[in-house]
Amino acid sequence: MFAVLKTGGKQYKVQAGDVLRVEKLAADAGETVQFNEILMVGATVGTPTVAGAGVQAEIIDQIKGEKVIHFVKRRRKHSSKRTKGHRQQLTLLRVTDILEKGADKSGVKAAIGAGSVSGGAAVAAAPAKKAAPKKAAPAKAAKAEAAAADDLTAITGVGPAAAKKLADAGITTFAQLAAVDVDSFEAVKVKPEWVEQAKTLA
Repeated sequence: MFAVLKTGGKQYKVQAGDVLRVEKLAADAGETVQFNEILMVGATVGTPTVAGAGVQAEIIDQIKGEKVIHFVKRRRKHSSKRTKGHRQQLTLLRVTDILEKGADKSGVKAAIGAGSVSGGAAVAAAPAKKAAPKKAAPAKAAKAEAAAADDLTAITGVGPAAAKKLADAGITTFAQLAAVDVDSFEAVKVKPEWVEQAKTLA
């Protein structure tokens, strides 16, 4: 029986016992991994993948491909040239088993690329997410704070902008403003007449 699997953006036709070089997988030598993106198994063609099918393989080694030299020379650029070398990281593996059904219940680690994770493999390998604990909404606290605050714009010379600056500095009531020392308070500019009016209103 043969299968067509997809990994690393490429497709491979495999049978049990085949040895492949594929894009690097996040697994160590000796581990068994399972490919879950199976496009075809025997005469069954997937739409686009075959549900429940899988290909299991044993990791032989992590290797590098042949060195590729990339040389660029630009004409009329006064000998402008650049040389780059690259060796692709690969995984050498041996196909051990082809499953037509029940691959999703096999419990074998999913084959995931070391660089970019393919969508199907990510879904198969991702553990179930726990529901995040609900955070207490700060709406009640904000409402209570707003109810306790005084309207500082009632003071002559304090407009909406100045009231906002005072609120940012932690002054929201007449009593708090009345207790401010004009000379030592540096968070926001406070005028002496504001403090006197606040004492009266408080």
